[in-house]
Amino acid sequence: MSDSKIMGQKVIYIIDDDVALCNALRWLIESVDLKVKIYHSALDFLKEYNFSWKGCLLVDIRMPIMSGLQLQDKLAEMGNLMPIIMISGHGDISMAIRAMKAGAIDFITKPFNDQILLEQIQKALELNVQTESKQTVLNCFQNLTFREQQIFEKVAEGKMNKQIAYELDISNKTVELHRSNLMKKMEAKTLAELVKMYLLLFEKTSAVH
Repeated sequence: MSDSKIMGQKVIYIIDDDVALCNALRWLIESVDLKVKIYHSALDFLKEYNFSWKGCLLVDIRMPIMSGLQLQDKLAEMGNLMPIIMISGHGDISMAIRAMKAGAIDFITKPFNDQILLEQIQKALELNVQTESKQTVLNCFQNLTFREQQIFEKVAEGKMNKQIAYELDISNKTVELHRSNLMKKMEAKTLAELVKMYLLLFEKTSAVH
């Protein structure tokens, strides 16, 4: 599968040096109409890896030269947004747990249950969509001025322009101008949409202020 075909679509990337297992995984995943790309080493994957790829990764923990854990660390440094599911043997459980603490969303043990694996892949793809959405909103948020960020917070709290003007000690017209600008920068068409964006950014984490 070429890079031009990969761009813009969800792909399940399998990184495992076990050829037979990779073929079995390909057959299983393609049976539910999902795209698959296989790499037999972490280094081969990194040679082609593109930040714009979408989907999820199935990564074997034990591989020669570069392990699944080392690949996970490298991808984190590169800002990877795709969820990672680790593939582990029964003797690798402690390593798999370590991988989850480092950000992997789950691990499956060999031999794996087909249905459970497919369910985890689907969850990973849904998580990828949510992550991409949050990243897009965060990119817009980081383009706001400090004053626009202040007003964004107060608008999300349900405060009217007059309240915001009083609290920030600025004129009502200034609030209206900043509010109009932040709506444009956030690409929000309605107040409800703007509030949803704020909740996406700050509901569970204290994102960039």
